[in-house]
Amino acid sequence: MQRYFISEERKTTYQTTEIILSDEQYHHITRVMRMEIGNQIYLVFPDQKAIIAKIVKIENDSVALLWVSDEISQKELPIEVTIASGLPKGDKLDYIIQKGTELGASFFIPFQASYSITKWDKKKSEKKITRLKKISQEAAEQSHRTRIPEISPVVTFKELLNLADSYDACLVAYEESAKEGEVLNFAKTLNKLQFNDKVLVVFGPEGGLSHEEIGSLIKVGMTICSLGPRILRTETAPLYALAAISYHFELNKKQ
Repeated sequence: MQRYFISEERKTTYQTTEIILSDEQYHHITRVMRMEIGNQIYLVFPDQKAIIAKIVKIENDSVALLWVSDEISQKELPIEVTIASGLPKGDKLDYIIQKGTELGASFFIPFQASYSITKWDKKKSEKKITRLKKISQEAAEQSHRTRIPEISPVVTFKELLNLADSYDACLVAYEESAKEGEVLNFAKTLNKLQFNDKVLVVFGPEGGLSHEEIGSLIKVGMTICSLGPRILRTETAPLYALAAISYHFELNKKQ
């Protein structure tokens, strides 16, 4: 069943009041999906409440729907995960955000790392972020989430360091830790986290993080860790981390 995120705030009378969709969502429902009266879809309100609604009217420029039932199942990770990625080359950030959204990330923060080959000027950054937000929304709809992850404008490394105090835990994926055989820090950190905690996981670009950057990250209290014995690509490592977090909190433990 198709899912749409809507901007209209949920009214106290949402179960009895018609909900009107227009513009892009109207076009998608009527022209792309070719839905008809009686078809049902999911609607997600800004407060992350999702419902099943039935099409009751199709006009020339809008669709009217009525509530059928509330969605009960929990779709979001029980902890809030922020993925900070050193700017990678090409469209790798598109891939990280698309797949990271499907895997449950709450926030994405691209940052300019020492080894980032890609440089975004202000004009390019605004266009890129707009595109990434669209990718994230489509991935959230496809994966039946109740939340569209937020995507930050590109930050400097110094700005990234200043975020450390905003999280209950901060991890840094570092390939040298994998080479040295360190395997405990990631699991230890997850074991300490409680539901609703916030965790930041930092990943370098293709060239990794410099020794100076690692030193600065440690200095502000972040924990260096490996993600197993293999060296992962910059677009693979965030997905590994999110999958492991999902397994730890959603499949391996009773809530």
